Amino acid sequence: MPKLEYISLGRRKRAVARLRMHMGDGKITVNKRAFDDYFGRESLKQIIMQPIELCELQGQLDININVRGGGLAGQAGAIKLAVAHALEKYNSDFRKKLKSAGFLTRDARVKERKKYGLAGARKAYQFSKR
Repeated sequence: MPKLEYISLGRRKRAVARLRMHMGDGKITVNKRAFDDYFGRESLKQIIMQPIELCELQGQLDININVRGGGLAGQAGAIKLAVAHALEKYNSDFRKKLKSAGFLTRDARVKERKKYGLAGARKAYQFSKR
């Protein structure tokens, strides 16, 4: 008998997404708000739905997401990774599809910290010889 609930975590930039997925009628909530209300841009909605569409499970899973930190684009990337990990737990046969599409790889790019003596992470103050 398959598990009733699948829990996963996804990270992108400064955003962290915690996800609970179970069988249902396709209702997605983000921070106790409707999916369409939280993400206004269509491109962000498409990013999140990519793993679900790849596995052809649209309208079959209820997903509750708690996401913190970062901006909307980083949060969408974190949710995409969390959804992919949950789908892998749901059915291990999906792993090959998800891996080849690059959905199981965490994007490690984060903002570089500012260094002392510099204007930013790498930008130096203007040099004057005289």
